[in-house]
Amino acid sequence: MASSNLYPTEELRRTDARHYLHPFTDFKALAAEGSRIMVRGEGVWIEDSDGKRYLDGMAGLWCTNIGHGRQEIADAVHEQMKELAFYNSFFKTTNAPAIRLAEKLSKLAPNNMSRVFFCGSGSEANDTILRMVRYYWSLRDKPSKDIVISRVNGYHGSTMAGASLGGMKPMHSQGGMPIPGIVHIPQPYWFGEGGDLSPDEFGLLAARELEKKIDELGENRVAAFIAEPIQGAGGVIIPPKTYWPEINRICAERDILLIADEVICGFGRTGKWFGSHYYDIKPDLMPIAKGLTSGYLPMGGVMISDRVAEVVVGIGEEFYHGYTYSGHPTCAAAALANLEIIEREGLVDRVANSCG
Repeated sequence: MASSNLYPTEELRRTDARHYLHPFTDFKALAAEGSRIMVRGEGVWIEDSDGKRYLDGMAGLWCTNIGHGRQEIADAVHEQMKELAFYNSFFKTTNAPAIRLAEKLSKLAPNNMSRVFFCGSGSEANDTILRMVRYYWSLRDKPSKDIVISRVNGYHGSTMAGASLGGMKPMHSQGGMPIPGIVHIPQPYWFGEGGDLSPDEFGLLAARELEKKIDELGENRVAAFIAEPIQGAGGVIIPPKTYWPEINRICAERDILLIADEVICGFGRTGKWFGSHYYDIKPDLMPIAKGLTSGYLPMGGVMISDRVAEVVVGIGEEFYHGYTYSGHPTCAAAALANLEIIEREGLVDRVANSCG
């Protein structure tokens, strides 16, 4: 796939350093070293402006689940753009691709999750989560139930709400985070923190940190617990098998909403459609993004259980929250084509079989 250099690498690097602020970057170091200019992708390979190939082991940023360069996605996006490139979902308006995508996701999601709120990214999904959780409890006449418990080293995005929900200290050191009403408990990292305990013993101990924190804060104050099925950016931390059953029990018994952040684990990465399927998690709310479109266009969402929807939809009036690009028709068309490829090529089962 190597090709001659059709791109002025050094000129692009200089322009990049002058004008483009990259995410999660030491700007001075990047300016000194220079960026890699990525110009094309095919399958699991990407290529830079000097013709050097790289195996894309991170799948973009945990997102390119079907690989690069799929013509089906380009065709679906092209056709949708010719018909209706964009219209908003405000003012009692919708579009066909978003409707079809919402229906499709309701068939794939676990635990009676028949509704979805669309947004543009996983970070926006977790901002939506915080708003919706507190809205839910206010509708149930429990407005003081507003604290969300998360985990040390969890990652839930980089907006103010997302970074606060996450438990990464370097992020908290910038911008006055975490914002009020968010607290953290230890992570289920047996390999690094289990000591002399067996994995099963440590899994129960780590899960019961949630119960201890609920007792400390008061059940009447705790709205929800949020966690990734498998921690991604925090180090690919796989919880012991005893962890999630105990979390399910605690949240059910203590009337705490359970949020499974599937932004990374979703859409086949664990050999199941969602990490919640793999661990038999019973989420009330489920942020999604990344593999939803395999990164071909930006799109995210929040899957909502019937339990929550019955309150938010059945009791609530106007939910004062949303985004210009919620339910973007071209992004939804890309997502539908992406999900069709995953199903047609049996990618979820292929992941499961490759893992034994």
